[in-house]
Amino acid sequence: MLVVKFGGTSTGNRQGISRIIDILRDKERLGKVPVAVVAAFSGVTDALIELAQKAAGGQNYAKELDALRALHNDRAAEFLKGAERKKAVKGVEIDIEELSRTLDGISLLGELSKRSLDLVMSFGERLSARLLADIFSANGIKADFLDARELIKTDASYGRAEILKKETEDNIRSFFKSSKKHLKTATGFIGSTIDGHTTTFGRDGSDLTAAVFAAAIGADKLEIWTDVDGIFTADQKHVKNAFLIEEISYIEAMEISHFGARSLFPPSIKPALEKGIPISIRNIFNPSSAGTRIYKNAPLGKFPIRGISSISAAALVRIQGSGMVGVCGFSARVFGALAARGISVMLITQSSSEYSICFAVLPNDAPEADAALKEEFAHEIKNGSIEKPVVEADLSIIAVVGSAMKSTSGISGKFFHALGRNGVNIVAIAQGSSETNISAVISKQDEDKALNAIHDAFFFANQKSVNLFLTGTGLIGGTLLDQIADNVEKLAHRDLIKVNLIGVANYDRMIFSQDGLDPKKAKKLANEGGKETEPFNLDAFIEKMVSLNLPNSCFCDCTASEDIAASYEKILQHSIPIVTPNKKANSGSLSYYKKLTSYSRERGIPYLYECTVGAGLPVISTLRDLSLSGDKMRRIEAVLSGTLSFIFNNFDGSKSFSALVRDAKAKGYTEPDPRDDLNAMDAARKALILARECGLSLEFANVTIEPILPAACFKAKDIDAFFLELEKSDAAYEKRRAQAASEGKLLRYVAVIEEGKASLSLRGESEGSPFRSLVDSDNIVVITTDRYSKLPMVIKGPGAGAQVTAGGIFADIVRTARTLV
Repeated sequence: MLVVKFGGTSTGNRQGISRIIDILRDKERLGKVPVAVVAAFSGVTDALIELAQKAAGGQNYAKELDALRALHNDRAAEFLKGAERKKAVKGVEIDIEELSRTLDGISLLGELSKRSLDLVMSFGERLSARLLADIFSANGIKADFLDARELIKTDASYGRAEILKKETEDNIRSFFKSSKKHLKTATGFIGSTIDGHTTTFGRDGSDLTAAVFAAAIGADKLEIWTDVDGIFTADQKHVKNAFLIEEISYIEAMEISHFGARSLFPPSIKPALEKGIPISIRNIFNPSSAGTRIYKNAPLGKFPIRGISSISAAALVRIQGSGMVGVCGFSARVFGALAARGISVMLITQSSSEYSICFAVLPNDAPEADAALKEEFAHEIKNGSIEKPVVEADLSIIAVVGSAMKSTSGISGKFFHALGRNGVNIVAIAQGSSETNISAVISKQDEDKALNAIHDAFFFANQKSVNLFLTGTGLIGGTLLDQIADNVEKLAHRDLIKVNLIGVANYDRMIFSQDGLDPKKAKKLANEGGKETEPFNLDAFIEKMVSLNLPNSCFCDCTASEDIAASYEKILQHSIPIVTPNKKANSGSLSYYKKLTSYSRERGIPYLYECTVGAGLPVISTLRDLSLSGDKMRRIEAVLSGTLSFIFNNFDGSKSFSALVRDAKAKGYTEPDPRDDLNAMDAARKALILARECGLSLEFANVTIEPILPAACFKAKDIDAFFLELEKSDAAYEKRRAQAASEGKLLRYVAVIEEGKASLSLRGESEGSPFRSLVDSDNIVVITTDRYSKLPMVIKGPGAGAQVTAGGIFADIVRTARTLV
């Protein structure tokens, strides 16, 4: 024997009603369903509330009433003909006339009581149940209309009525014992007091109606048909990769539905739990899905939690003061005052010192709760032993639920770590003694990010994700986008790391998509424009990145912009990791460098800049590892400019110095104006970064730089004039080269960091020097430490080039995913 319930979305259109008929005709149910509980048609309850409010406000509601009549008559016309249709339309008209009289009475009084509103709302279920009984009968399923108000008795708590269990069960058993055996189409959501006044159970109360019928008649199963496949690990509106929970215990289902799972009305579980009746949540539009089965001994499953849920709108009320400490009965007074005003509390937490109590309520109840506490503790507030209540609004409650939590250590740690690493501040925490629920109150704006972060942490612990925002689509940034496009699938399948490109910008345009951008298309759009793009504005880009509030976000700066570098602090303060090859931040003021690195270290927010020195060479990470392992840096010697490396690696007397500079420019090794490389400023910035990474407190002005070019070269008005001046110095360069050669040495431009100083100079390298092994535009870093003293550590390889630099940046981006665990 089964009891079935069909929700408003199931009955709201022709397709849904047709599916209901097919389900009731199915051999599994035909003749085995004594009662089908139905909700009002989709949208009707809201329409009835609006009608009641208009009537109370003295407004004309005839148009809305006619629309309600037409909706039900149209549904009758879709399934019924002739006398059957006339009978159904007459039934609709009877209900509409009674509703009209009720509204007229509200209009005359000019007020809308909770009792009157319950009566008005009851017409939704009364209209749908009466009409559906006629439709079922006309389609081969003999059915009678059943007004549940005749059987289900409640207290007088209008809007949230409590069912009187004994009276209701006695009525239902007596009714079914004497009634005909065919299907009863019963109204959900509504009951009545002992003296006959209509009451309602709260939104989605039709689930409770069905559970009460199932418990009273001893059904073998309760089926709740809705518009989703069942209970999911999280609400798919918030978490896209949530998946179906196939089996769940009563307690888990009660916890997860209490915190907002929309597929089940929480109080409906209790009657089924008491009688041990399994509940199935099924999708009317996908009947082939087995849905979710709720029963007592559901297996624990392979995950440490069963699901995540949230209440999107909540307010937190806090009362505190020394007058609470050690005072017996204080909590009873708090919650007694709330109960006296009919205020339901969703979450409670108290400090161990007994100095404060806070609790969460619905936002609409917060003013009433505040007033209740002020009234109850007026004397204590006046004498100062208790402070005035504090109400915090715009909050959400998130909860993780699962019976396996009590036997699994580390659940709380993973829960709070997932929130903390994504910058989600926790306002209050609660955990039940049953250990099936951990709840946290957070800012409403963080709800989606928190749910996704927690969901990934528990259900996709082996999978990592990065939501990437990129500025700069030039040579390096463009190459990075190409590499992401070529490797994103491989990363997802082989390494379980998913890189989602969310925002891209260059100096002119920016484009965003929360669903993800195709890297190659985004590159083209950013560079060439399109209707999806908008003008670039740095503040707007950062604001968009912050407002999207995605978990595991990462900002990548592939520009050389000082303005963007100056925004790093703001970005880190929003708990967004940064990956950058831009040297401006770390070679700027020492105070800014320390501020960024300290904030990253103290808050655990990745700030990765490996590619600021040596392109993709692992220089900075190596220095950091040496330091972490207790080694002490003695000296660093390095060739840090690819341009200068190429020039001096090939300066063997076969070509003049100026000719080699022309070659370097032709090969793309220099900036359009070679002086931007030959002034050694770029190499000096890299040397400064390395010095700071070694713990030296140096400013850029403290770096000693031996000039490579004569002053006249910098005074030249254009590039052609520069080369003419440079050619004048070829003889001087050749003389210095020849002098070094006569001593068996080769010239190299080397940075040296030693004894608290940093300098760059042109020097001769003897036979056996690692600097003589350089080819083309290679960089080299030679590190001497306490451990690497006799044989220094050598890191050598390409120090420039789009592919190796982009590859290093890509590695840092992936590293943020591994760091955010």
